[in-house]
Amino acid sequence: MIRSLLSVGGFTLLSRLTGFLSLAMQSAIMGAGAVSDAFFIAQRLPNSFRAIFGEGAFNAAYIPCYATALEKEGAESAEEFAGQVYTLLLASQIVILLLVWLFSAQFVSLLAPGLDNRPEKFALAVSLTRITFPYLLFMTLFAQHMGTLNAHGRFALPAFAPNLMNLTVMAALALTVVAPRLFPNPGYAASWGVTISGALELGLLMWGARQIGVLRGLRRPHWARVRDFFIKLGPAVIGSASPQIAVFADTILSSMLADGGVSAISYAERLYQLPVGVIGIAAGTVLLPEMSRRIASGDVASAHQAQSRTMALTIALAAPFFVAFDTLPELIVAGLFMRGRFTPADAIAAGDVLAAYGAGLMALVLIASARASFQSRGDTSTPMKIALAALAVNVALKIVLFRSLGAVGLATATSVGLWINLAALVSLALACDFMAFDGVFAKVLGATFIASAFLTLVAMFGRAPALALGMHFGSQANLVALMALGAAGAVVYGVVLAGVLYLAGINIAKLRGRR
Repeated sequence: MIRSLLSVGGFTLLSRLTGFLSLAMQSAIMGAGAVSDAFFIAQRLPNSFRAIFGEGAFNAAYIPCYATALEKEGAESAEEFAGQVYTLLLASQIVILLLVWLFSAQFVSLLAPGLDNRPEKFALAVSLTRITFPYLLFMTLFAQHMGTLNAHGRFALPAFAPNLMNLTVMAALALTVVAPRLFPNPGYAASWGVTISGALELGLLMWGARQIGVLRGLRRPHWARVRDFFIKLGPAVIGSASPQIAVFADTILSSMLADGGVSAISYAERLYQLPVGVIGIAAGTVLLPEMSRRIASGDVASAHQAQSRTMALTIALAAPFFVAFDTLPELIVAGLFMRGRFTPADAIAAGDVLAAYGAGLMALVLIASARASFQSRGDTSTPMKIALAALAVNVALKIVLFRSLGAVGLATATSVGLWINLAALVSLALACDFMAFDGVFAKVLGATFIASAFLTLVAMFGRAPALALGMHFGSQANLVALMALGAAGAVVYGVVLAGVLYLAGINIAKLRGRR
């Protein structure tokens, strides 16, 4: 399982690296103003609906059902079930797409009311939303193909696919440089890149599914066959919607800020999502089908061990990002994005938001693994209830903190809500005997804390020498300083972590879950 996790994490890391290149192009070409705000708002709608109806809720309900059918009824029964779900997904997404195309103005007005008195920016956001929204259709069908491939132990191809989005958006932005008259502004180019990339990603996974003989076509739906799936899907949709409602609240409130407010949150969020995608989502993607299979076969103890080891590894891998985001946020943003139309003031604004997001990072990367305690047993309602309670606190705090702290207040409320969500999931799972931490988890947690303390010292006392070194490289000073600190921190963290784990008697075999 750890091999699969590292495979997913490795390809996801590649997608995050190409994502950084894409975001760097966006920041240089669009900056952090009206055009970038409109693009991020337009992208927010399909991305949020994708997270609600696609990868989040869909996988939580689909993977346990599909895995159970595969284990207990055989491949043909699982294929019949998957084909019926695929038919229903396609029909529902066509209806949603038509509704959004017809009522795009109303959707944008609801999502970003701060644009109502800025007609040019509002009109641009509406136009870009109509271009980007087909991405949702492609990604929802992509999610089923991903879930099916994951259930068959195929993780690499779905993890690689997001690279196509970053490469396509970069290609579209490059066209604005070589052929500036092709698009009215860079926002249109990036929007077309998003939609085209969705078609490419879906096409890649359709090819992968055909290679192993699954999801070969549409099947006529029968309620008796898909009833359990939709019973689980309802609570899963509500549970997945809760963080997206928080995102909608961020967009609504930030749209009332001056030009650049939405962009500051979006740039910081993209950085903050790096370890989430590489570590947190990768862990959850591999862990859920693994636990579902083991529990379906009656091996509960092995499922709990897999979860404990996965969460231990997640903490160890995510801790350096947590330290970096809360000790060097402005340097990170400046080093990666401060060029072209992206100004020092933009870097400070996004850095402050990144630090606030960073406070909740460890909770966020662990939530998917903690939810697996319930979802692997077919229980989607308990995570839903917990998510809704955390959402209520989150949104209430956003409203309170926005007035005094602006975008930073929105990110701070998000972090508080994440910790409440994680604490409730873990507490209830332990109380229900749905989770069990072993000695390896405790030792890895202690080793990570010690290594993180050393890493914090590197960030605090190494910043000035790193900046002095960077001054010799002109416009790339911040990037060179960031790279120097990153390299030094990686060595210190890796050596200390490995040393403490060795003294504690922990080796790779134990982290792989061998008895």
